[in-house]
Amino acid sequence: MAQTLPANEIILSVPSADDVPSDIDWSAQPVPTRVLQTPKGLCIQRNHALDVALPENDIIVFFDDDFFPSRYALEGIANAFEAFPEIAGLTGRLLADGIQSSGISPAEAARMVAEWDETQSGAVTEPKTFMADGVGLYGCNMAMRSSRIGDKRFDERLPLYGWQEDVDFASRLEGRKIKCDALVGVHCGVKVGRERNGGPLGYSQVANPYYLIRKGSMPLSFGLRLGVRNILSNHARAFRPEPWVDRRGRAKGNWLALIDILRGRSAPERILQLSRKR
Repeated sequence: MAQTLPANEIILSVPSADDVPSDIDWSAQPVPTRVLQTPKGLCIQRNHALDVALPENDIIVFFDDDFFPSRYALEGIANAFEAFPEIAGLTGRLLADGIQSSGISPAEAARMVAEWDETQSGAVTEPKTFMADGVGLYGCNMAMRSSRIGDKRFDERLPLYGWQEDVDFASRLEGRKIKCDALVGVHCGVKVGRERNGGPLGYSQVANPYYLIRKGSMPLSFGLRLGVRNILSNHARAFRPEPWVDRRGRAKGNWLALIDILRGRSAPERILQLSRKR
């Protein structure tokens, strides 16, 4: 999507060439675009992007591939970092988030963002903060100062989709983290059919917070609320699940993680074994 303030460069970090459109000549794009092919895993992919982006850019912006930003997003982000010199990072305001539903179609997301942009006279120059000093940032749309990132990287012990990797990474940056209206967009949260094996995610919902609490990057109270909420939700909906969610599989994964914790062998990497059991 065209931006009122173009990016210095765009980096697509993907595990396979099949994950990017084959009919686009990336070398001919108006904004320099690099396609990095990396091993599969959100944290690994983001770390490869950081390695090439940090030396040449003052601000790093992460957008998931199903996030639709306002055309004023990058200009708003630049304004926010100037307005709040003490912050290390920010996340934006979502017009809608499909993560807790069947998802929002790309066409609908584009429509919502276009309608929003039509009501705006330009990028936010005096951003308002909706949340200050929160726990981490929301990984689908977050921006950080390169100087605060330094040699820090995403924890590759959180494999595949890296559940809570955004909280872990952002919490380790020195400086305040905020949510503000300088960045606006829609997160589609698109599901590809029904979740057929909820076990790995269910395991991560318990094992990852436990790991991050012990690591010191997630507050105990936050991690407990997160884990208990997911356990209760999976069990409450196990017999009448949403069409796109394997609630029973997730509940089973929750219990496997709890048993591993009690036995002293819990590890985020265990989901790699569970992912192979279909």
